Amino acid sequence: MKFLSIMGNSLGCSASGERLVSAARDGDIQEAKALLEYNPRLARYSTFGVRNSPLHYSAAQGHHEIVSLLLESGVDINLKNYRGQTALMQACQHGHWEVVLTLMLFKANIHRADYLNGGTALHLAALNGHSRCIRLLLADYIPSIADCWEILSKGSKDNDFISEFDESALREVINRPADGGITALHMAALNGHVESVQLLLDLGASVYEVTVEDGTTIDLIGDPILLLSDDRCPLHC
Repeated sequence: MKFLSIMGNSLGCSASGERLVSAARDGDIQEAKALLEYNPRLARYSTFGVRNSPLHYSAAQGHHEIVSLLLESGVDINLKNYRGQTALMQACQHGHWEVVLTLMLFKANIHRADYLNGGTALHLAALNGHSRCIRLLLADYIPSIADCWEILSKGSKDNDFISEFDESALREVINRPADGGITALHMAALNGHVESVQLLLDLGASVYEVTVEDGTTIDLIGDPILLLSDDRCPLHC
């Protein structure tokens, strides 16, 4: 009888977890609230196989209110699915800047890399040309002063500005390579995202980073596969 009771509780939790996944995917905030009030631990549920949590689904679909609800329930903000992707990566992939803003306010880690190719949230934002997401990801590296983006793009010599600005840290983040030496600038250039290319250049992205060896095949999303033949820098793409 005890075994049956435990088994019944497990099945019930699984069913409730799937309901929360559906609510997160569909943007049903009332259903999500009711389920989490019933059992806050459901926020940690993940689907079988792909290991997507409700946080992953709500981030991928752009439901920022549900993202906030789940984070307030104590879910791990940097939880990874089977690809090694976090909710922040999925929000950047789909350009959901309000979700990215929410996750950044809750201190999501922008440095996490996926298991497939070592790509970060910045790579995914650049790959899909989501410039607003790029700005949000890099906000902590930019001084909180008026017109800072314009000042950066002009290469200011202002001492007060420079004292607040760690240029080396920003460049390190922007030029971090995924497998094969592919940077965010490569991603934006490969896909013709002019605004994102210009933004990354203004912030110090290097045009001299090259892919390694004879090139690399990188599969950031599963489809399409980007094939780089020959060593090349972003401006050669």
